[in-house]
Amino acid sequence: MDIYLDYSQFTILVVDDTVTNIEVLINALSNEYNVSVALDGKSALEILENQKIDLVLLDIMMPEIDGIEVCRMIKANESFKEIPIVFLSAFDDIEKKNIGLKVGAVDYITKPVDILEVQLKVKNHLLVKKARDVLKMKNDALENIVRERTKQLSLMQDVIINSLAVLAETRDNETGGHIIRTQEYVKLLSDKFQKLERMKNYEPYIFEFCHKTAPLHDIGKVGIPDSILLKPGKLTKEEFDIMKEHTTIGYLALQKAEENLGKSDFMMVAKEIAYTHHEKWDGSGYPNGISGENIPLHGRMMAVADVYDALISKRVYKKPMSHMQALKIIEEGSGSHFDPILVEIFINNQEEFRKIAYTYADYEEERNALSF
Repeated sequence: MDIYLDYSQFTILVVDDTVTNIEVLINALSNEYNVSVALDGKSALEILENQKIDLVLLDIMMPEIDGIEVCRMIKANESFKEIPIVFLSAFDDIEKKNIGLKVGAVDYITKPVDILEVQLKVKNHLLVKKARDVLKMKNDALENIVRERTKQLSLMQDVIINSLAVLAETRDNETGGHIIRTQEYVKLLSDKFQKLERMKNYEPYIFEFCHKTAPLHDIGKVGIPDSILLKPGKLTKEEFDIMKEHTTIGYLALQKAEENLGKSDFMMVAKEIAYTHHEKWDGSGYPNGISGENIPLHGRMMAVADVYDALISKRVYKKPMSHMQALKIIEEGSGSHFDPILVEIFINNQEEFRKIAYTYADYEEERNALSF
């Protein structure tokens, strides 16, 4: 890394309660640097607040506030904690040196000072500081590039997910609002669940990816025949068996995408939501009849969100239920259809669920049913 230093642009702060010592250091440094001086710790801190200082030469033995304490105060201040500090002391004492280094100094010069030593150490530490500043600037620039690209990829990911979800919804008798509402329900459940002690059993990414991939829960419906998917009345057993296949169709479609894109936790969560959101806590669900915590957490969350939304939504074959009616059904399903912990979260935060449903309702009839 090539670094050019114009030393005349640097300002050295010399802090010493002895005027003679200050004069020696000014003579040693003023030909190359700007030099500011302070006769005590309080004055030094005031200068740091009002000037751009690049390095501090700090005496240890001073009245009122000694150099050790001044160093601690400098390092505790976010504005100038990165400024290198070199201690000056008449004590050629290992213990004193160690104390100085422990509180944040980068070096130690013993009095009476050797002019050449002072000049070399100041120059070396300024070079190190400049190298560190340049590296930080480059790292910050790189982080900004990575952050922006990550943001763009995340946005692209969201657009693709929602486009696929909307595509699936256009073939169904459900509405676009279902996607938004269920995604918001899942986010609310995730946020509340993370505050529980049980959250320690789960990786944090689960909750973010669960919210992001929730719109894909019914992606498999694209593979269900219109005669079944759009039927206005009750399905026969044979028709319902075919309808249940949407969970497997969705899982396999996402698995195929994963084979092309590469394995990831994101795709794992997406597949499991599509595959398991119709499983039930007591094992009576589909497609595999798994039960309890064998059902992935994101599948269990999606189950609560999906059922609640189906209950309060208008369909060609039914009117929307009231929030209280839906609440009762969810509550009655605790321990049979739904994870009891998630039902408890739902009940404790029912007003927030109702607000989401009301805000993103598709029909005025739904809003009327949700009103108290």
